[in-house]
This record gives sequence, C-alpha cells and structure tokens, in this order.
Amino acid sequence: MKKALPYIIFILLLGWHLAIFAQDRFPRPEFETGHVYPTNQYASPRAPVWEYIDVAVLIGSLIVTTWLALKKRSRRGLIWMSVFSLAYFGFYREGCICAVGSVQNVSLALFNTGYSIPLSALLFFTIPLLFSLAYGRVFCAGVCPLGAIQELSGIKPVKIPKYVELFLAFVPFIYLALAILFASTKSQFLICRYDPFVGIFRLDAPYTMVIFGALLLLAGIFVNRPYCRFLCPYGVLLNIFSRFAGKHLTITPAECTNCRLCEHACPYDAILPSDTVQSKEEPTKSRKRFLLYFLFVPVFAVAGAFLLYNLAPSLSAVNSTVRLAREIKTEQKTGIESDLKTVAAYKESGKTEAELFAEEESVIKRFQSGAPWAGIFLGISFGIGMISLSIKTKRSEYKPHQGKCYSCGRCFKYCPIKVKV
Repeated sequence: MKKALPYIIFILLLGWHLAIFAQDRFPRPEFETGHVYPTNQYASPRAPVWEYIDVAVLIGSLIVTTWLALKKRSRRGLIWMSVFSLAYFGFYREGCICAVGSVQNVSLALFNTGYSIPLSALLFFTIPLLFSLAYGRVFCAGVCPLGAIQELSGIKPVKIPKYVELFLAFVPFIYLALAILFASTKSQFLICRYDPFVGIFRLDAPYTMVIFGALLLLAGIFVNRPYCRFLCPYGVLLNIFSRFAGKHLTITPAECTNCRLCEHACPYDAILPSDTVQSKEEPTKSRKRFLLYFLFVPVFAVAGAFLLYNLAPSLSAVNSTVRLAREIKTEQKTGIESDLKTVAAYKESGKTEAELFAEEESVIKRFQSGAPWAGIFLGISFGIGMISLSIKTKRSEYKPHQGKCYSCGRCFKYCPIKVKV
C-alpha cells in the first residue's frame, strides 16, 4: 500500500484539472412584463479598514510564528498557530485575501497599466517574502491557511521515492509560469480558479473542486502537504527567498552531535546530512558534471522559449475572447449554429465579427510576447535544479535545507539536546 501511494498522488496531482470546466454566464433575459431588475445585485464591499486589519493580523501571525519556530522551538505552538490561521484566514476570511493568489494581482499590475493593485494585495504578496528572506519559510509553518489545513491532516507521513519527488517538484514552476502568463494577459486567475481548499473554506465551490480538496487532505494523511510541495506557485518564490535567509530554523538548539536521530524525521526530505556520513564523490567527476549542467542552462532556456512560443496560440484558448472568436469561426465553417450562451450574448451585443477577430489576434500576440519569457524561466529553473544536484557542500552537522524546509518543527522532538530554560 505504501509503495502504491506515491503513484496515486501523482495521478491525482496531474489529472485533477481534467474534470473541471468553467460555467458560462447566462445572458440577461428580455422581459416584456414590466419586470424591473433589483438594484442590490452585489454584496457591499468590505470597509477598507478591515483590509488593513487583515494585514496587521498577517504581520502579527508571522512574528509569533517566527518566535515559536526559531526562539521557542515549540512544535505545539506552531500547531496552535496553524489552527488560528486556518480559522481566521481560512474559514473567517474564506481564503481571501491570500498571499498565494496575490501573485496574479502583482502580475496583472506589472503588465497592464489600466489595473491598479490594491495595497492590501501587494502587502500580502511582499510581507511573507520579506519574512522568508530574514527567517525562512515561517509563513508556511503556521500562517498560510492552505498549508495549515494540510499540516493538521498529516498524521501518518511516509516518504515518496526520490525520483518521483524530483519530478513533481518541478510542477509548481510550471504552475507559476502559467499563472503569471494568464494573469498578465488578462485571461484568467488560474491560482484562484483551481484553489483546492477555497471550496472547503466557503462551502460554495463546484463539487469537483471540493472533491479534489478532500482527496488532497486524504492523501496528505500519508504524503504531507501535497499541494504545498507539488503545486503551490507561491512556494516557488518562498523557496528561492528562504535560501538566503539570515536566520533559519535549526534542528538542534546547540551544537549538533551527529547522533543521526533526526535523519529520517522530516516527511519533506528537507534534512541535509552531515558530510561525515554521506557518500563522497571524486572531485573531478563532480566538476565535470557541474560544467556539463551549467552549459546546458542556456540550451534549456532557448528550448523553453521556443516550445512556449509555439504553444502560445493553444494557451491563448483560456482567454474568453479567443474562445468566443474560435466558436464563431467554427460556426461559420460548419454552418451549425452554436448553442453556447456566450455566443448568443455576443450576437445580441452588436459587436462585429471584424472587431471580435481583431481582439482575438491582439490576445494571441500578447501570449506570443509573454510565453517565451515563461519558457526561459522554466528552462533556467530546470537547469539550475540540475546544477544544484551536482553541488556537494561541506557540512559538519545535520541541518535543514533552507529552501525546502517548511519550519514546521517536526524534527525538534528527535534531537536529544533540549532548549535551556
């Protein structure tokens, strides 16, 4: 059963989106009975002061979590912070505003002058990154509601094969690149649309998303934090920033004695062993592999740019204007009238086909401009990932990998050296 679990998770993570489809908006009906549309069709927006209260709660939660992880070294305290964050940012705030989804707001603002990003969204994007640069991934430890709900469900962790983990670890980079591309072209907020837990927080998502979120939680009982590890696009940024953290969670509060009790404690395989016990390789062989991988980086970047550029017309189909234009073209070609409600709404709008097709071409050109950059990012990321596998650093103690470590504190109890009170 344990050997089969990684493959089940793999199928779930890569195939979940196939069952999800967007719902088209119905065109407004024309009444001939004197019906008047109600004026209050939308909920009143939240008062701006509450947005800054959310920011204050975020900062306070990050400060407390940092203290619990780095100073107090309390796994129990981090669990209670996860409970609080899940209650506040998850169920009370219904998963919004969210640092993970704010990636899209920033992307939309950077590439579209007509969009002004809310200050609260910008702060939710930057503050966790600044904390990760200073103290590691404390946001993941007990503040992110998506991570919290998974951390609380991980009760019987098992490790997945190394090669499977390495393969799945690249998926968040693809997700991030596509999310930025889709948001910057004003096509879709991919992260928000496919958030697996927002349906649980709000209890009003399509049943397919609720099912997927529940499946992730069930899988998370054995494979800890599957979304954080193999999907979360914001985690890519946190991973990069935390590698340069000035201070970071440590396994032991004092000098490591290399007792090896913590060696298999981390369910995320984020503990780096001491070089006194790890296998050593000939320096010449290591240097040759490093040089080879380094030379491949620009090759991967060019290949990624070429691939994504050619995929741009297909990727542009996520844009509603492109989909509508292609449906109209199909209708013209086949002579069969489409029954899609978006097509009916378009025909009633008075927009000409020339205008629609011009908009379609404009969107495709935007995709062709942005897609190569996404490909370059993926190619460089893949190349750097290969290089990192060839680098062997000298360590005289067991320590967490600063990029992969979620600062969850699971390793604390395995260290025989206790914190002095």
